[in-house]
Amino acid sequence: MKRRTLPVTAFALLFSPSAGWAQSVTRKALIGFLGGVEPDSATQRNMVEPLRQGLRELGYAEGRNLVFEFRWAAGKPERLPALLAELIALAPDVLVMAGPRPSMLARDATTTIPVVAVAVDDPVIMGLAASHARPGRNITGLSGAFQGVLEKRLQLLKDIAPASRRFAVLMNPYTLSRENLENGLRNDERTLGVQLLVFEARGPDDFEAAFAAMVKQRVDAVAVLADATFYTYRAKLGELCIRHRLPSAWGHASYLDVGGLVSYQGDFAAMFRRSASMVDKILKGTKPGDIPFEQATKLELVVNLKAAKALGLTVPLSLLVSADEVIE
Repeated sequence: MKRRTLPVTAFALLFSPSAGWAQSVTRKALIGFLGGVEPDSATQRNMVEPLRQGLRELGYAEGRNLVFEFRWAAGKPERLPALLAELIALAPDVLVMAGPRPSMLARDATTTIPVVAVAVDDPVIMGLAASHARPGRNITGLSGAFQGVLEKRLQLLKDIAPASRRFAVLMNPYTLSRENLENGLRNDERTLGVQLLVFEARGPDDFEAAFAAMVKQRVDAVAVLADATFYTYRAKLGELCIRHRLPSAWGHASYLDVGGLVSYQGDFAAMFRRSASMVDKILKGTKPGDIPFEQATKLELVVNLKAAKALGLTVPLSLLVSADEVIE
């Protein structure tokens, strides 16, 4: 009986770590996904399905050569460390972190598992990367915008309410560094000619007090920074904006169904779909630190005319013309 033997080069290709995962039928790549929000319909539409679609286009099929493990904190950031530990214990081939806080936790939790951080702020300022072009660690990913996006949101509020003199910026200190935020706002104050005051809220129990403090400080409008907890409880935040007659700028169009006035941010669906190519490169052997961090290539402006009417505001025609979407 004759035996067929593989050439050495073919044998090496079969077992090489750089061999294409999409072509493998003997092992399934495990992708761990951590999000701070709930897996509601908007989250599925803007995060999960675009990532799945991007991977399908690259030759991956769930159940055949790809498996997902999802964990969701449902707006409770204190749950994130334990959920991340669960994923790490599964020894995933790649971790996909949705948003700033999960990404920072992954930065501190592992130096070996490849991480793709999606929808974060400036990765260098956050300590995720040594530089945008060469991250250098075990992390790469996509940012909604490296710089200037908050300034643009504040400018939108100024355009809508030009007589404004004082703006609030609502942040979750669990997600962002207040010091870094305030340092960046000093330049925005000079550019916009308004005073910018930072207010904190860690969860829904803090919302009423934060808005009461805004009213006491006589702010004219508020920029609500994107955050998983704020997203989960956005209905309460939107109601407070309308009740206190505060025009508001938000981090994504999905916030605007509850009374937000405008949003300006990178297209989440496009970012998560693009992240599939990074996952693919990592599975084929490229180190995350050699994959440049990318910015969202599409920034979306959405205006909510329902909220404008409730606030008694007239949105400038120039802003409506430039909007990607107008909610009527």
